[in-house]
Amino acid sequence: MHPAIKLIGSIRRGEIRWLNYLLASGLALGSDAGLFLLLLDAGLSPMSASAIGYCAGILVHWMVSSRLVFADGAAARGSDERHRQKLLFVGSALIGLAVTTAIVGGGSALGLDPRLAKLLAIGISFQTTYLLRRHIVFRTAAA
Repeated sequence: MHPAIKLIGSIRRGEIRWLNYLLASGLALGSDAGLFLLLLDAGLSPMSASAIGYCAGILVHWMVSSRLVFADGAAARGSDERHRQKLLFVGSALIGLAVTTAIVGGGSALGLDPRLAKLLAIGISFQTTYLLRRHIVFRTAAA
């Protein structure tokens, strides 16, 4: 196969992977927010509801990412490598949370509307976690 055709195919696969990741993120966000709202209605404190929702979102994202988005880089179930990937995945989620918090906090401190700062943070955090997951957590998937 011609090198240019291989390159084009690689780029297209990357675009599809990114779009699949976007869909996985939307599903995880919906799970997080939906559970948050349900728990609030059930009388749980906002902080507890938020934490539980966020954890559920991480779980949903792991399920979709490891089985669909990065299936070609996911280690075999039950293996030490799979356990390492799960830990790295949670670590990447915490990095995304830190990026979001820093941007919203910094933007607010500079007088930026917190909602606008949050929108900016969502975009940057999304791309950050995608790159971490593609190149570190599921590194063989990017090959």
